[in-house]
Parts: sequence; structure tokens; C-alpha cells
Amino acid sequence: MTGDFTQLRLAGVSRRFGTHTALDELNLTIAGGEFVALLGPSGCGKSTALNCLAGLLPLTGGGIWLDDRRIDGLPPEQRGFGMVFQNYALFPHLSVRDNIAFGLRMRRVGRAELARRTDEALRLVQLTDQAGKYPGQLSGGQQQRVAIARAIVLEPPLVLMDEPLSNLDAKLRLEMRMEIRRLHQTLGLTTVYVTHDQEEALSLADRLVVLRDGTVQQVGTPEEVYAQPANRYVAGFMGYRNLLRLGVVEGTETGVVVEGHGVRLTGTNRDGLREGQAVAAIRPEDFVVGDAAGNSAEVVVEIVEYHGRELSVSARLPGGEPVYFRTDKRLSSGDSVRISVPAERVLVFAP
Repeated sequence: MTGDFTQLRLAGVSRRFGTHTALDELNLTIAGGEFVALLGPSGCGKSTALNCLAGLLPLTGGGIWLDDRRIDGLPPEQRGFGMVFQNYALFPHLSVRDNIAFGLRMRRVGRAELARRTDEALRLVQLTDQAGKYPGQLSGGQQQRVAIARAIVLEPPLVLMDEPLSNLDAKLRLEMRMEIRRLHQTLGLTTVYVTHDQEEALSLADRLVVLRDGTVQQVGTPEEVYAQPANRYVAGFMGYRNLLRLGVVEGTETGVVVEGHGVRLTGTNRDGLREGQAVAAIRPEDFVVGDAAGNSAEVVVEIVEYHGRELSVSARLPGGEPVYFRTDKRLSSGDSVRISVPAERVLVFAP
């Protein structure tokens, strides 16, 4: 199954465990060379989708095609995909070099070709000088590099990564993110990457697939999903921490006025609301301290967290609802302050 391909197509892919539907009719086409991130919280179906792709879980509905060949009936070893796990899954008794070469040996690759490809993989992940060490002698970041090298040395048509950075500290996660992106660009890999970290997904992927309870909520570029979330759920997951339930005063196709909790806001009408209840979604960083940006409200500061160049503030609206914003101005608990937000930064959804 190794070699280049034009597209990988998932058509109505479903997986049920008894009466529980873990993945419900996933339809997705991935182009050769594309980096796609499956994004969502624990239990949303992203790892189930990856395991179905890998052949570790049989489908209960739908099919998977690699170009014009259906592959969902093939066992994992015949699909030839590379897999990078969350826990590295390295052999502790084998050296770095032998861990990387293990898959090639299982495929009975010739000695010269095995050495060439192993050396190249070591060079790509910058571990040539660590080749003789054992996993227990390496840092977490180095172990993850070995796991990645073991996957790419097989020259697979597709690399599957299941939360590969979740066990690393913040500094190593940042370094490994850049490393994974560099390898993707250098090798032209086709990658499906599972993560619950929206910042990780935004920085790595060409496209995001946001899942909830086994169902796709939105597919789009990082810019599309970040700036134009499809619904309230995606907005909340992508950083719109302020989700205020308000009443619709008036609405048009594009604009809407909502009111409640002592505030009145004008925003973008994402669901064509004319009446009833709505949810106004606002990012903390889109608020401005002062009365300069249009929509404004007087709030009382409750908690102030220091974040270096700026403060993260939790406050209360006049009606008692919590609101979160960021500012570089010095504020203290108990301060009364006016905050404002431009109308184009307020997205209004059906509740």
C-alpha cells in the first residue's frame, strides 16, 4: 500500500459500541500531502476515527478508499500506514537505531536499504548522535522523535498521529510542533493528527475537522474555523470564552441586536435570528477597556491573573453574568470599569 496517492476518502464512516455511537457518518476527503487535524474534547470520536483509519477498529458503517481502492477491509499491516502514539510505544531493550529499523526488518528490507533509510530517518529527526542509546536514556522529546522516525522510515502513504505531544511539557510541545511541521513540509507527508489542543491544531494543520459526540461540526482551514465558527459549540471550543445568553431585540440577515443582563449588544447574525433567545460569543482578547469600540458595558472586576504583558480578568456584568477579558491596564479586584467590543467581533448564534 506504500507510495503516493491522490486522495483518501472516508464515506459515511461510522463506529458503534453496542448502543453507543462513537462516530456517526464521517465524510471527509483528504488530498495527498495534506495535514488534517481532528479536533475536539475527550470522547468526541477523534481517536475512534483514527483507529478506524489505521484498521485497529472495524467499521460498523461506511467505507474508506485510497484513490480507487477500498481499504477498510484490510488489516492494519496491509494498509502500510505510519502510526505515532501518545505513549511513544518504543521497545525499551532496543537502541534508538533498532527501534527505528524494526518495521523495516519485519518487511525484510535488504541490509543496505535498511541502513540507508534508518540513517536518513535519524538525520531528519536530528538524532544521529543518539542512535546507540536506549529509550530510557532519552528525554520525552527525544523519545517522541524516535517514534516519529519509526513511522516515517517506512515511507508510508499516510502518517496517523494520536495526541503525540500531550505527555510533553509546554516548552517541548512547542519545539515538537515546529519539528512535526518541518518534517511534514520536508517530506510532503500526508498526515492525520488527533488533538484536543486548539492552538496545536491551528498551528499545524492545513484543515481542521471539529468533532462533537461523534459528529462533524465544521471542516475548514484554521483561519475559517478560528474566525468564522459554524455554531456555538465550535465558537466555545475555539476560544470564544464569553457565551452570553441574551434575548433578540431585532435582527436582519446579517446583523442582530441582543439584550439582557444589563447589556445591549449589536453583532453578526450567524443564524438569521429574528426573535427569541440567542447566544452572543465574544473572545476575551476582543474586549477593550474603555468606551471606544461601540458595544460597551460597566463591569465589576472579581479576579485578575498576571500573564506577563497582559492581565486576564474575570468580571461581572450588571445582571451578574461572568465576563472574561484581557488588558494591559492595571486593574484590581473590586474595580468598576467600562469595557467595549466592536460589533464585528460579536458573533450571535441560536442557543
